[in-house]
Amino acid sequence: MKDLIEMGVCCLNEVSFVVLDEADRMLDLGFEPEVRAILSQTSSVRQMVMFSATWPLAVHKLAQEFMDPNPIKVVIGSEDLAANHDVMQIVEVLDDRTRDSRLLALLDKYHQAQSNRVLVFVLYKKEAARVETMLQRRGWKAVSVHGDKAQHDRTKALSLFKEGKCPLMIATDVASRGLDIPDVEVVINYSYPLTTEDYVHRIGRTGRAGKKGVAHTFFTQANKALAGELVNVLREADQVVPPALMKFGTHVKKKESKIYGSHFKEQGLTDFSSLLTEA
Repeated sequence: MKDLIEMGVCCLNEVSFVVLDEADRMLDLGFEPEVRAILSQTSSVRQMVMFSATWPLAVHKLAQEFMDPNPIKVVIGSEDLAANHDVMQIVEVLDDRTRDSRLLALLDKYHQAQSNRVLVFVLYKKEAARVETMLQRRGWKAVSVHGDKAQHDRTKALSLFKEGKCPLMIATDVASRGLDIPDVEVVINYSYPLTTEDYVHRIGRTGRAGKKGVAHTFFTQANKALAGELVNVLREADQVVPPALMKFGTHVKKKESKIYGSHFKEQGLTDFSSLLTEA
């Protein structure tokens, strides 16, 4: 959209109603300059609606700048970062080299009949392709969704998963928000995400519509900086905090969303919106 505006082929000065969905995600991905540039081109008397799963300071500042001085704010649940209490969270601290064997063991446990939906999250596109290939070679019927796949292939993989024809899917974080996939019984975090917010949204793919779910997470030495935040999420949901996780400490580090934005842009996740539109 920003490119179209700069090319002079798109004019937004008569736009009077704006919806900004996934506001926190857009800022985490580093798109704050683009969001600001687009909003500045719309009518000054516009009506604006923002949807955000979390309410960090950056989103609050954006709302103050572009919305009415006294906007109506609707909060469902708590504004604090919290996981769905219908999801049983299991965190396993392990060596990075054992993740493949543990994943296979968990699939034997959670997906033995190969009929229930299991969603496996990874961090990188190449990792998604590697895990998919590894599972297929071990006899598991699996599909994957990531940025290196063409839109047609991503849409097909999602359809197979949603329809239950291939109920085991490997996905990067492009699929962790905005997708309404019914009856996902188990989420496995093969790779821990870059932010605790993404962890909460990943595991939120299960335990939906009043149903119970299971989220099994691999946590390694490389993730230790996020241990404190994860401990807080587990405690808030009255979940078991493994002693091995506590050894990393409970200090919560302050982070800047722009750091994560630059990382995600380098990983080629700019097709985020197109995936959600097609899904």
